[in-house]
This record gives sequence, C-alpha cells and structure tokens, in this order.
Amino acid sequence: MQSNLPLKGKTILLTGTSKTTTIVDNITALGGHAIIAPLIETCERMDSNDAERLHCVNQFDWIIFTSQNAVDAFASKMQRHQFSAENFRGKIASIGTKTTSALEKLGFQVSFMPSVFSADIFVKEFPSIAGNLPSCLFIRGEKAKSTLKDGLPFVLKEWTVYETIERHDQTSVIINCIHHNQDVTVIFASPSAVDVYARDVASHVGWQATRIAAIGHITEAALEQYGATVNIMPSVYTMQAVIEEIMKVGDKS
Repeated sequence: MQSNLPLKGKTILLTGTSKTTTIVDNITALGGHAIIAPLIETCERMDSNDAERLHCVNQFDWIIFTSQNAVDAFASKMQRHQFSAENFRGKIASIGTKTTSALEKLGFQVSFMPSVFSADIFVKEFPSIAGNLPSCLFIRGEKAKSTLKDGLPFVLKEWTVYETIERHDQTSVIINCIHHNQDVTVIFASPSAVDVYARDVASHVGWQATRIAAIGHITEAALEQYGATVNIMPSVYTMQAVIEEIMKVGDKS
C-alpha cells in the first residue's frame, strides 16, 4: 500500500446526515472512495413562539449545545428573528469540536467543553465549573437522551429546536456498495442511524459484511445491542479521528 494513499482500495460509507460530506474531500485525497448514504436527516422545528423563546434565553446562566445540528437550528431562528450572539448574556457550554466551531462562527465564545465529547462525561465535569445552582437551558434535538436532565444536580430547562427524520431511500445504494466492494467500512455517528441500518441493511447482508466504525461510546453501545462487532472506535469522538484509525487497519478479508 502506498504510504501517501493510505486509504487506497478502501470504500467508506458515511451514514450520518448530509453535513458529513465535508470529510469526503479528505477521504478522496487519501486514496479512498467515499459514498454518502445518509440514513437520517435533521430539520428545524419551527414554532410561532420562537421569537419569544429567544428573548427568554437571556434568563439563563448557561446555554448548552451538544450537537452541530442544534447549533444550526438555533442559528436559523436567530437569523429569522434578527438576533445575534451579542443579544445573549449566558455562558456557552458545548460538546464536540464541530459544535464549538459552529458556535464560534456565530460569534459565541464557548466557556466549557468536556474532556470527552459525550453527554455522560459532560454531566460529570460540568457541575464543578457551572457555579452555585446555575440556571441552564439545553438546546436539543427531539431524540436527545435524558442524560443531561437526569445527570445534572440542578434544574435543566430544555428547548427542542430540531427533529431527526429517518431516510429509507439509501438502502439499495448501501447494499449494492457492500456487494460490489471488498473492503468497506461503514461509519456511524448516532444511534438513530444505527437503528435504520439495522432494519434496512443488516437484516439483508448481516453485520459481518463490512468493517464497522463508531463515533462515540453511545453509538458503539447501540451497535453492540444489535450484535454488531465495532472494529473502530477512536478515543477522540470526531470523524477525522475515525478516518485516521481506518488508515491504520489492514484490508477487510
């Protein structure tokens, strides 16, 4: 294998939302073949009270974002109702480099990010810097688990700003890819995508037909519940870290 093309001969299936397409150029430059087959998409949940709720955000000491999708939906509301980062006084807590980068592009300064990009680590580390009985608002998606609400030792208000929609139009693309390529790695970044794949794809080809990569131990656990063996799960929960791990492994036999 050529050292300057460490992904040569490898096919990488991206199952997350279409936002994952930013990694495609990187995979291609490394000699790999990227196939975008999103099994989920997100859409903003719009409400007639959005402007009022944006004003109410200033009542909170902390505003918490755990996904780039939540930032994007919140940004859409800000733009629609002519808000900017300067309109908000609360501190910002974020999970993940993509989430933080999206917030910074909007003009926010992130005051806290956990050492591991996961909600269960967030609830362990956040209280020590959050202050005494802080008021917190969690900007979330409809499928967000109750980890923050159950795990934090103070009251957490929530605002659901986006919904996750399952996509079933990519099934044949994924199955054909698996049948026609020998070294395929499927990357999962959320339990929602795992659920769709399990029903639509694994039920036909099984879990052993490809190498399985997971971003985050929550996604890893979802895969293992279906009986899948997770071959790649980097300690840093980013797409780039997964690609770096794929470069290290041999061919899929």
